[in-house]
Amino acid sequence: AVGKGENALRYLARYVFRVAISNNRIRSIEDDAIEFSYKDRDKKKWKTMKLKPMEFIRRFLQHVLPTAFMKIRHYGFLNPNSSFSIEKIRELICLIHDVIRDLLPKVPEYKKERIKCNRCGNLLRFIAFLKPIPGWGPSG
Repeated sequence: AVGKGENALRYLARYVFRVAISNNRIRSIEDDAIEFSYKDRDKKKWKTMKLKPMEFIRRFLQHVLPTAFMKIRHYGFLNPNSSFSIEKIRELICLIHDVIRDLLPKVPEYKKERIKCNRCGNLLRFIAFLKPIPGWGPSG
């Protein structure tokens, strides 16, 4: 394989949740021709094309999946047959988080007396730390 598959992924992504052509791209339907718009991926411009009805249907049916064809497959815990449920995975994540927290060195908690207002005596609450603005304040 050449590259990382980005072009194939881009191509397939256009068809995952929608049909190959939507009604608003069909410009006209006549007895002998169907005219529709499409985007030229190389030139990044919208163009129009006319096809005979049977050719249009043939091309359209190339994008229709066979009956019971699975368009998207899920692997790992997203697979419907997986023995792990989302709830079990959440429990394991919480358990691992607790184990890691217990392994980390304990940071001592400093108990400082809270500052009181000189005027009313109520406890002050820290809201934010403001960095000094360069050029303001006492010069030194």
